[in-house]
Amino acid sequence: MSSKIAILGASGYTGAELVRLIATHPQMEIVALSGERKAGMAMGDVFPHLRHLDLPGLVKIEDIDFSGVDLAFCALPHATSQAVIKELPRDLKIVDLSADFRLRDPAEYEKWYGQPHAAVEMQKEAVYGLTEFYRDAIRSARLVAGTGCNAAAGQYAIRPLIEAGVIDLDEIILDLKNGVSGAGRSLKENLLHAELSGGAYPYSAGGKHRHLGEFDQEFSALAGRPVLVQFTPHLAPFNRGILATAYVKGAPEAVHEALAARYASERFLEVLPFGALPSTRSVGGSNFVHIGVSGDRIPGRATVAVALDNLCKGSSGQAMQNANLMLGYDETEGLMLAPVFP
Repeated sequence: MSSKIAILGASGYTGAELVRLIATHPQMEIVALSGERKAGMAMGDVFPHLRHLDLPGLVKIEDIDFSGVDLAFCALPHATSQAVIKELPRDLKIVDLSADFRLRDPAEYEKWYGQPHAAVEMQKEAVYGLTEFYRDAIRSARLVAGTGCNAAAGQYAIRPLIEAGVIDLDEIILDLKNGVSGAGRSLKENLLHAELSGGAYPYSAGGKHRHLGEFDQEFSALAGRPVLVQFTPHLAPFNRGILATAYVKGAPEAVHEALAARYASERFLEVLPFGALPSTRSVGGSNFVHIGVSGDRIPGRATVAVALDNLCKGSSGQAMQNANLMLGYDETEGLMLAPVFP
């Protein structure tokens, strides 16, 4: 018997990506799609690449009957998401793709997002959605908070190194290149083709990026003491993908061994042979992550590079991986599609 699925915020990129993935899932059925500004439209008119699918029309959230829904994906903006989720039925399983439930400390949420959290009790209930590290808690969760796409990429590079104790925790630099779809579908002047194409630029530099809240929370908890990384993301003129490059102080071979050992049994994470580095081109449209390690001319320094698709493994694919666990399905269901190339 299939699970009935609702997608709230289906008119955005992550909502459309969820539809694309669920279309290949043998045990999930989409029964409701919301899109406040697109209510009344067919999904195939909003996203022509989905025209071949038999989907319900887009409606407003208040018009959805949740009594027959097993799990809802919430792909709404932060602040909006918490306001909606706190009004949903208490027996409904939820995977939230926004930032609203990622940070466990309400004061940290207010610090990074500029307003008090409006659903503090639910924030305490939420399980952080980095699947490979919170798998057991996710299985029994009612509310899972998907990670930021940048935060996921950085953590895949660094978490095993903290766990294994093979790097200097005060010497972590994370440089990240992000495809333009990471900025969402809303019209923005700096994302116009003439403004973006042919160039790349850093943003939220100097410790201002909101995903630093996730790095601080997760890395410090692992280490048992504060860990602050130096992090600069860059917007690059490609549609999908993240390439995160971490510069760490530690023996390169030990760094590679720690990553290879931690991810040896993970279906979606592949550590390349020592010295080989990944490309976003090799993981596009998929739930796979490629990780590479190289040494440096400076002894005792290592470079770790992580490539993933921001819309899939960084967001909607991760969300579906978590939903599979919550619903008792094989974690890989609907997610084994090969990357698109070229």
